[in-house]
Amino acid sequence: MSAHDHAEGHADVHGGAAHGSFRGYLTGFLLSVILTAIPFWLVMTGAIDDKQVAAIVIMAFAVVQIVVHMIFFLHMNTASEGGWSMLALIFTLILVVIVLTGSLWVMYHLNANMMPGLHDMREMP
Repeated sequence: MSAHDHAEGHADVHGGAAHGSFRGYLTGFLLSVILTAIPFWLVMTGAIDDKQVAAIVIMAFAVVQIVVHMIFFLHMNTASEGGWSMLALIFTLILVVIVLTGSLWVMYHLNANMMPGLHDMREMP
């Protein structure tokens, strides 16, 4: 029984999706290193002066890295497990967006609607 036959046996047991190959893992690892090194270099050298633009660029690299991890390490695609894993991912993303948006909204409004006399108290002797 060769390693290829063993991988095909696992593919049948796990719903038709074969485990990753060494080449796939190596590609994912190299992409992860590159997608980590570039934002690190951008921050350490101060290549982008505007902090908001730098944050957006770093978050874009983070999103791309999440996709790389999902494809190369978690083996997620629309065909795996009959599409249920992709449906679970979409549902999770919707919940995360709702929770993060709600949290930011609450924190913003708590900050904007603090007690009006609080700022005047700092000037008291």
